[in-house]
Amino acid sequence: MATTQIPYSNLVPNGNLAQPAGTTTVVAPTDNMQISNAFPELTVLRVVNTGVEQDITIKAGDHPPALAAGQGDLVVTVAATTGVQFIGPFESGRFVQSDGSMLIEAETADATITAFKIPRNT
Repeated sequence: MATTQIPYSNLVPNGNLAQPAGTTTVVAPTDNMQISNAFPELTVLRVVNTGVEQDITIKAGDHPPALAAGQGDLVVTVAATTGVQFIGPFESGRFVQSDGSMLIEAETADATITAFKIPRNT
């Protein structure tokens, strides 16, 4: 199984950030996407869909450290063609993996995902 890394686009306190292109989604379950060294409470995902309606799944974490992983995955439906969804912030107790990452799955390769990191000092 190949894993596509989604890098953070850091939001700037009292500043600006040019519109990032995002990372093209890959199709699960053959492939998945990962945010390494994730900060779930400071993470907001922007999903821009250019194809058919699809579900984006933020995978429940493993235990430890995800004590609330029993609540399961978070599945968000993104509308077809020009659908845009902002997802998050997230609870680390539900979504962080034992290696400190977050895992994300998509149904098609017709979207892009951008992981925005909210600065702590705002």
